[in-house]
Amino acid sequence: MLYQILDAIEQANGPVSLDELSQQLQIEAGALEGMIAFWVRKGRLKDTTVAACRGSGRGCTCGAYPTGCVFSHTGPRVIALLDTSSAEEG
Repeated sequence: MLYQILDAIEQANGPVSLDELSQQLQIEAGALEGMIAFWVRKGRLKDTTVAACRGSGRGCTCGAYPTGCVFSHTGPRVIALLDTSSAEEG
């Protein structure tokens, strides 16, 4: 099952949300989180939460200003493969 997670992310050719991966593999999100944590600890996956901004104008900096965005909210968790090729070469 652990290798199915890596295969699914490789086939996605880019980051995939935890919800999408859960639906695709038909694995409960709670169980999937533990499996993803395993691969994160092994250095194969990167697990991040995407920040999103719903506002616009002066109040919403969205990274343009160091103070942050007052309209920002947490987006979906995204799982991606880490590039291990450079680590193996060096």
